[in-house]
Amino acid sequence: MQTSESPPTTQLISGFDERNPPDPKLIDACVHCGFCLSTCPSYRVIGKETDSPRGRIYLMDAINEGKIPLSDASAQHFDSCLGCLACVTTCPSGVQYDKLIAATRPQVERQHQRSLTERLLRQLIFAIFPYPKRLRALLAPLAIYQKLGLQKLVRSTGLLDRLLPRQLAAMESVLPAISPQAFQDSLPQVIPAQGDRRYRVGMILGCVQRVFLPHVNDATVRVLTANGCEVVIPPTQGCCAALTHHQGQDAQTQELARQTIDTFADTNVDAIIINASGCGHTLKEYGHILQDDPEYAEAAKRFASKVKDVQEFLDAVGLTAKLSPLQDEPLAVVYQDACHMLHGQKISLEPRRLLRQIPGIQLREPMDAALCCGSAGVYNILQPEVADELGQMKVQNLVNTKASAIASANVGCTIQIRKHLQLQSQAVPVMHPMELLDYSIRGIRLDAK
Repeated sequence: MQTSESPPTTQLISGFDERNPPDPKLIDACVHCGFCLSTCPSYRVIGKETDSPRGRIYLMDAINEGKIPLSDASAQHFDSCLGCLACVTTCPSGVQYDKLIAATRPQVERQHQRSLTERLLRQLIFAIFPYPKRLRALLAPLAIYQKLGLQKLVRSTGLLDRLLPRQLAAMESVLPAISPQAFQDSLPQVIPAQGDRRYRVGMILGCVQRVFLPHVNDATVRVLTANGCEVVIPPTQGCCAALTHHQGQDAQTQELARQTIDTFADTNVDAIIINASGCGHTLKEYGHILQDDPEYAEAAKRFASKVKDVQEFLDAVGLTAKLSPLQDEPLAVVYQDACHMLHGQKISLEPRRLLRQIPGIQLREPMDAALCCGSAGVYNILQPEVADELGQMKVQNLVNTKASAIASANVGCTIQIRKHLQLQSQAVPVMHPMELLDYSIRGIRLDAK
């Protein structure tokens, strides 16, 4: 029983509450050497120490010790972080910045009072984007807006930039073409393997992926089944929680994670396959996300141990389907490393090895390959100025390779790159590696498309 002299249930600890604040031991591991600065995309664009990993760790330490409050001034520097984790890869001291920023974001959401406009925007995003049915309802009028040619007309006038808040204008600017397939899930619950069954795998459709890039899921299923995999797609599955997790929405993240675990509980699969890197990183973090949940902690660990990126999985088990050239001449492809694939999951060689198995493929590498494209979940909506500058740099580096196609294994990266290709009047196609493999397996020629 709490008496008048007892401390409150949620006691403030120098600006952070007692629910998993940034660990001082992890903070102290940073020796402030500055190696992270050159790889940090927000520091490169903004140029302020406080918008770098080292600077943010200083702020975490100062808030922990009560030297500064968690205020508008300090919160904005945590918001400016893309969560790309390039600093984790670069740090010679092994600082676990990923754990530090993951602990800080929920603190900001609980302890920092945002403006009314920011609160409404975030509520809109978190109430719609993780839920495919709601997202489809929102897209219905937007599909008409595109079909009537209004999107092209409105964009040419620059009217939205003048009339809408910058975040809403940014949301419209990344809106891809909406296909009729966006409004329904057409894949059956079980798709048999072609030939002898080697594996039984579950597949996560994603929330944004299944709506904006449904053809990528179709291609992924065809590649898996062509290589001896029976694919199980539970129809009740929803969002994996990546979007909410990256923005510090703890309660919603945990609820979505529990739902995903329950959805695959009785599928008896050898692996759970995901084809979007941001989702894959979060799915592999379920053991940490639900570590304090007595009912789901062990189930979350078991679930996470089965999660494999589709490229990681296929590289490990090997391709058995025959691959054909995609065109008569050699095809130059530049592979774009998604941050949560490269830095989060440490997957880099696997997709390149798969692509090189396609006859005639010539892989090219861009400058600054590890630099974030600026998508970072919904960062290109919440922080559009920084995201746009990063998108411009990423696309310029990709185009400079003179490749005929760009391979991107993350839905957010694909949408961001396509936007900036269009802004730079570049007509280079952006395709998921599974699409390229699918075309090769089915003998579809790119030069005939």
